[in-house]
Amino acid sequence: MIMLRADAGRKVQYNGSQWLLQDIWDLIMDHTMWSARILVKYALIQLPWAAVLILVLMVAGEWIEIPSWLIWALSGLWIAIDIVSYPFVWRAYDWGQGEGCNSMIGFHGIAKDRLDPSGYILVRGELWKARVIEEKAPVEIGQGVVVCGIRGLTLLVQPFFE
Repeated sequence: MIMLRADAGRKVQYNGSQWLLQDIWDLIMDHTMWSARILVKYALIQLPWAAVLILVLMVAGEWIEIPSWLIWALSGLWIAIDIVSYPFVWRAYDWGQGEGCNSMIGFHGIAKDRLDPSGYILVRGELWKARVIEEKAPVEIGQGVVVCGIRGLTLLVQPFFE
């Protein structure tokens, strides 16, 4: 049996020849990417460009003799590309929720530099500038930290002891 880990920490099981369909369905439908707010943002940005393409092709078709089936085929291809690319780009449309600057508070990271009182830490695979809140003792390289606040693009951290 193979276990795959999904974004939300859930697992999908693979038993030789069949996936547990309920697990896969739950992962797909449980995802934020299908929220109406994100879908509407995506559609409102993508559909005008599809309309511009159709209009340009129709005007060009008057001058160059483009068959109408080709105009509609290219328009359908444009929309199909938008639909296929959505799962890859939906995160770019998930902005403005108000949790933006506080979304990292509580995350754990690892010091990549000696934080005395500032340096760089690795949080969720990204390198961030960080500053220790309590400047009693520096945080050494490889030591765990927890994000307690944010000031600009600098994370405010304190040592984390497991």
